[in-house]
Formats: sequence, C-alpha cells, structure tokens
Amino acid sequence: MGVRRAAKGVGDFLVEMLGEAVAEVILSLLACALLGCLALIAYLSWSLSPRFTIAGAGLLSLLLALGAWQTFRTPAKGRRRGLAALTAVGFTVTAMTALFLLLYSTGCDCL
Repeated sequence: MGVRRAAKGVGDFLVEMLGEAVAEVILSLLACALLGCLALIAYLSWSLSPRFTIAGAGLLSLLLALGAWQTFRTPAKGRRRGLAALTAVGFTVTAMTALFLLLYSTGCDCL
C-alpha cells in the first residue's frame, strides 16, 4: 500500500509541475504579445499625429491620476458615482496590466 501511495504522490506532483510550467509559458507569451501590441499602438499613433499622441497621453495621465486619487483617498460616505468610479476602475485595470507586464514580460526575449 505504501508504494502505491508514494507513486500516486509523485504522479500528482509531476502533473502539477507540468501544469505550472505550461501556465508560465502561456502567461509569458501573452505578456510579450500585449507589450508588442502596446508598442505598435504607440508607433502608429505617433506616426499619424505626434500632437494628438502627446495630448492623448496627457489626458490619459490625468484620468489615471484622478483614478489613483479616488482609489487611495479616504472614501466618502456612499458609493462612488460617474467619473470617479470610472477613473478608479481605469486606474485599477491599468495598474494590474502594468504589474502583469512587469512580472511576465521581463522573462521573455522580446525585450
């Protein structure tokens, strides 16, 4: 009975290790593809109009700063509504995307 239990434990370990390795590869490829798409968007927008690119980046920065302020300040009574909720969600999504890119795209050869 002990040999079967040990063999089952080793088999479970190998399956889990293989699953984690496959997940790491998929996440790294996804991060590299996302980074490439962001670079392509920046290149195409700059080649189309540098002024609008800078203006859009400034507006996006202001909205993300407002979202960060809404996220980290002491919450007022009641729920956030309208622009405050939208910017807080936008900041959170952007922060999670940046964290994802930081964690997974640094290990690939695309940089």
